[in-house]
Amino acid sequence: MASVLVGQFHARDAEGRVYPVHEFRESQPVEADGTEPKSTYRLAIGDRVNHLGGDDFELLQSGTKITRVS
Repeated sequence: MASVLVGQFHARDAEGRVYPVHEFRESQPVEADGTEPKSTYRLAIGDRVNHLGGDDFELLQSGTKITRVS
């Protein structure tokens, strides 16, 4: 199953660096059991990002915490 880019945003770490983040979802809109497909996040350069909740994220390779900017 393919993932589709559904959004892009910038996030900032505690030192002020800005990271371009892409949000992906599975191409099928609803799973067989009726649940929504799960979103996955990656930096523009391909590094994986873990969503911690709300506007908080963490870079998986380095453990750096980043926050979505408006």
